[in-house]
Amino acid sequence: MSDHPPHDANLTARDWRQRHALVPAVYVFLVRDGRVLLTRRRNTGFQDGKLSTIAGHVEPDEGVVGCAVREAREEAGVELDPADLAVATTMHRRTGEPDHERVDFFLVVERWTGEPVNREPGKCSELVWAPLDALPDDVIPYVRRALEDARRGVHFDTWGWGSGTEPM
Repeated sequence: MSDHPPHDANLTARDWRQRHALVPAVYVFLVRDGRVLLTRRRNTGFQDGKLSTIAGHVEPDEGVVGCAVREAREEAGVELDPADLAVATTMHRRTGEPDHERVDFFLVVERWTGEPVNREPGKCSELVWAPLDALPDDVIPYVRRALEDARRGVHFDTWGWGSGTEPM
């Protein structure tokens, strides 16, 4: 028996959205000289103390690129030119919460204006430049996987679907 609801041709788009929602998030890989900028999470309620990248949820009517530009400005004080952003990888991810899935867009950029600084000290305790080929042990596991996917040229991945190799 399937966990999925039966197909109903009479459902409207609004009905379907109420039954299943994916939350889009954007992660920005600022890369310089073989290193990626990582942020140590703090006071967020999710993976506090661990390293991630500049990231945030896509706001209504914002779009993926707009979110990347906004988050880079808000979190690290740098300005990105949308033309410099490239998709590194994407991930369809379960979060461990019932009926809660994400689609994560991981974008890479190697040029920006300004020097990164911690502009959200309430949510981030430090910025760390880490070698892409020797990431620290405390990078959030799915973020580590996305960074590794990007290095290997893997353009799409999944996380949390029960393969046994994906810690939450």
